[in-house]
Amino acid sequence: MAREQMNQTIEKILLNIEKVMIGKRNVAELSLIALLAEGHVLLEDVPGVGKTMMVRALAKSVNANFRRIQFTPDLLPSDVTGISIYNPKEMEFQFRPGPLMGNIILADEINRTSPKTQSALLEGMEEASVTIDGVTHRLQKPFFVMATQNPIEYEGTYPLPEAQLDRFLLKMKMGYPENDEEIEVLNRAQKVPPIEDLYPVIDLEGLRALQQEIKEVYVDQTIKQYIVDIVSLTRSFRGVYLGASPRGSIALMKAAQAYAYMYGRDYVLPDDIQYLAPFVLSHRIIMKSEAKFEGLSAEEIVNRVVARVPVPVQRLVK
Repeated sequence: MAREQMNQTIEKILLNIEKVMIGKRNVAELSLIALLAEGHVLLEDVPGVGKTMMVRALAKSVNANFRRIQFTPDLLPSDVTGISIYNPKEMEFQFRPGPLMGNIILADEINRTSPKTQSALLEGMEEASVTIDGVTHRLQKPFFVMATQNPIEYEGTYPLPEAQLDRFLLKMKMGYPENDEEIEVLNRAQKVPPIEDLYPVIDLEGLRALQQEIKEVYVDQTIKQYIVDIVSLTRSFRGVYLGASPRGSIALMKAAQAYAYMYGRDYVLPDDIQYLAPFVLSHRIIMKSEAKFEGLSAEEIVNRVVARVPVPVQRLVK
């Protein structure tokens, strides 16, 4: 597929998502960036703003196998990954895959289930495989998880551990629509739901080709140094107890490659890093109590870190 055709395909996917998500272009772009960069997304927002609809639209646009997992306190790890069941007729155990065995997975309200079940996602998100009864099962590619959690209700929830948070490429919020956007939502909901009229604009083979193309986007040594400087400063910045790990540096570079490609460039700019840093790094830092008492958010701290790091203005020539 030619480069220009690929860029047109990306725009068609975004337009498809916008048919069901009014006024949330940035959220659609960030979700697609994570998919193209072979990462995962943690979406933290209140119920009813269209998180499920957006993931379904993304899955339909790329003709992917969509699975939704509703996390509850009594959900078991085997309910997510699958289980081996004895077949008396064949006199052997047979594996029955769970909902994790799909292409695009919506892990809904992930913080409502136990840490043991949350950890069932870890191997799949990091290794693209699950191990059951000593047997490793490879997951389909592409494999993309969008997990949601409600930031308001904390009773009966289990906060995600840092090890699991670090597996998400991006963390973002959707927010309520504007009044005129919500009126348009009502207009569309009055007729046939827009999700029913969506059609695929690319198949899974084409999506895998896109993911490979993005890996070829050029990242200059100066940009890599800029990324490392930002991530390193999160580890010593005032108000931060624990900074981002090297995995955060890798995630920021991969997200920037996808972002640059989305905008028709085959190279990464400092602007790409500045825009994506809060989405990539805010969930990877642990704040000190005094920073929380001051009313600072993790996103604000990352923005302050980015503002402190000198921006590279020319290529590093050796």
